[in-house]
Amino acid sequence: MKIYVGNLAYSVTDEQLETAFGAFGEVSSATVITDKFSGQSKGFGFVEMPDSSAAEKAIQSLNGTPIAGRNVKVNEAKPREDRPQRSRY
Repeated sequence: MKIYVGNLAYSVTDEQLETAFGAFGEVSSATVITDKFSGQSKGFGFVEMPDSSAAEKAIQSLNGTPIAGRNVKVNEAKPREDRPQRSRY
């Protein structure tokens, strides 16, 4: 299951995200989304967990709790919708 994690402190790393969710089960990936030009965190990320029941428990347990000093928002990730192409002019 893919999980959205929002309201992350800009200092949070992929490893910290993996550690937080790893307490509830196996984590197949944990990624903090960064700006492609500056490398600065955008304040959200995604975690993938192969076991749905462990993922549900992580969502229930971590939603609203602090990671690196900020209360995070955690829920199941929604499928990415096709975005219209932006004009380059």
